[in-house]
Amino acid sequence: MYGHFTLALKYFRYLCTAANGKGHGVHSPFVFEFITRILNDRRNFYAFESIEKIRQDLLSNHDTIEIEDFGAGSRVAKTNTRKISAVAKGSLKPAKYSQLLFRMIDFYAPGQIIELGTSLGITTAYLASANPTATVTTFEGSTAVAQIAEKNHRLLGLKNIILHQGNFDTELPKWLVQNKSIDFAFIDGNHAFKPTVAYFEALLEVVHENSILVFDDIHWSAEMEQAWAHISAHPRVTLSIDLFFIGVVFFRKEFAQKQQVSIRF
Repeated sequence: MYGHFTLALKYFRYLCTAANGKGHGVHSPFVFEFITRILNDRRNFYAFESIEKIRQDLLSNHDTIEIEDFGAGSRVAKTNTRKISAVAKGSLKPAKYSQLLFRMIDFYAPGQIIELGTSLGITTAYLASANPTATVTTFEGSTAVAQIAEKNHRLLGLKNIILHQGNFDTELPKWLVQNKSIDFAFIDGNHAFKPTVAYFEALLEVVHENSILVFDDIHWSAEMEQAWAHISAHPRVTLSIDLFFIGVVFFRKEFAQKQQVSIRF
């Protein structure tokens, strides 16, 4: 993981070099539409207030839970006692990005959605609320965290979420054996090069031309930047969009040549 100063420098460089967030000077009609219809959509959708209320409740909840950590930074699973508020502060995607994912689902209307890294269920709730007719399958390593996520989904009345609890490395392959196609995936799991690339390559077996993959924290560390570079360069990826804190990849065959763009967001 980069230190705060290194990350700040990288973010400053991104702001200086990324394309204008208004779409000016963007030649691709698809990218221009992505900027104007999704990135810059300022509507306050119906689901936002109720989900954000639960986020605030989590941030003020000082009860403790035992967490199994299978992610970057641990070679083997380890158990930690942590406050729910600390978990919420450290792992929940900010509303700006969760709501961007909502708008992507709302706009492109994928039916089969998966998420690697449920955490406390806030981003999952955004994914599920954006298209109630979709199926959202989400994976979480920690039993206690998964239980809180399920409680939050019940409070929101969400019926289209299937949560698998367990290590991604075992649970994802089992799911992929039974499911041969996905439309949208949000990968927010083990933030290291090898597992991130492994998830990408596993998902390549089930994506189609209109599938969308979103990777979290692509500049979080040198390993994640290496993973993002590997993914962006893959011959099946026709468009990659770097929004600094997340990266989006498309597989559409309509593009005359591969496009790799950074956009201010």
